[in-house]
Amino acid sequence: MKRYLFLFSAFFFSFQLKAQTIKPDVFVVGNGNAAVAAAIQAAQSNVKTILLLQSGGFDIEPIGKDLHSGVQAAFIKKLKAFQKQPDSIPDVKFDKQAANEVLTKWTDSIKNLTVIKNVVWAKADRSGKGWVFKLSDGKTIRPEVFINVADQKLNVALKIDASASTTWNKFDYQNSIYKTNIATGKNIDGSTNSIYSLYQLLMPTQENLVYVNDASSMLLGQSAGVIAAYAGFFNLKTSESNLKKIQGELIAFNTNLMPFADVGVKDANWKAVQMVGLTGVLKAEEVNGKLLFNAEKLVSTADIRQPIKDHYYKAQIWFDDHKSEIITIGAAIDMICYVGNKAPETTKKEVEKKWKTTYAFTSDLNLERQISKREFATLLQDYMPPFNVTIDKTGKILR
Repeated sequence: MKRYLFLFSAFFFSFQLKAQTIKPDVFVVGNGNAAVAAAIQAAQSNVKTILLLQSGGFDIEPIGKDLHSGVQAAFIKKLKAFQKQPDSIPDVKFDKQAANEVLTKWTDSIKNLTVIKNVVWAKADRSGKGWVFKLSDGKTIRPEVFINVADQKLNVALKIDASASTTWNKFDYQNSIYKTNIATGKNIDGSTNSIYSLYQLLMPTQENLVYVNDASSMLLGQSAGVIAAYAGFFNLKTSESNLKKIQGELIAFNTNLMPFADVGVKDANWKAVQMVGLTGVLKAEEVNGKLLFNAEKLVSTADIRQPIKDHYYKAQIWFDDHKSEIITIGAAIDMICYVGNKAPETTKKEVEKKWKTTYAFTSDLNLERQISKREFATLLQDYMPPFNVTIDKTGKILR
């Protein structure tokens, strides 16, 4: 009798497991580049994430000659190590089986990430502001946020109209939308000057949906993961996405927001160059399909007068008094102190201490020397970050 009772209990427990309802913050369907990057990033951003492969493994496409950063750069590094390929060689030797093994090991090690294999979704529907997915193994997934990686069957099932979904744009200073970047650097026709706005991933008519129309891009997938994680973590709607916090999270995970080809993630001043560059205060130039920041180029008054004045009212007065055509290191500190309300003597002493340590500059501090773009970006980011100035959905500065 006891033996039969035990067998019944085991059967009932097994049935419960199969029929259980799981409520993750983020749910991703797909086994390709964008899907896996989205799931990895969402989990790394500290939310419960489920990735439904609908197959036995990952199906990764070769990575193009993009400006690698974030999850994509980490994947390439792991793939090179797995294949015993020197990290100094820029192009990774690509093998699907190796990529699958690398991703399997990586995803297995990530806290908050559950990967479901060899199971397909059988039914998909809306559930309040969230979603409900019935799986072929009997489980039900009820996520807060769903990332759809251009899955046409799911579009039909969930009545998602993706006809207005847009693709990568070419970077252009004349269009301030670049200030809302959350992905950049995909190689398109030999140029890495590609950008993608946060608002391109959202649909006004579909709350808590992040739509990725480029399934081949880990760069775009990672950005989708951060957007979904932000909504899931703070229990918000995707329409309440905070651009600056999402961009900050991407920077924290070493992800480019500007397609500067000459200042990589390993550069000691990469973060400052990215965050100041994103505001347009210091501009780059396009050369042969690449956007070059030219970090060692010297800064003139004409370079920064209008951008700084656009960001700070008080800068008008400082520039009215500044008659020189160049910006020295001393003048830059003076401007930062005046506009940013800092104590001049204290700030100068702090900068002197940080010059070769925190900032990792190789040159000596000379207040009379003309400042470089690298140095100016670093000082701005440390003491008066223009990144903190509020902008609207088009990138226009809001006073």
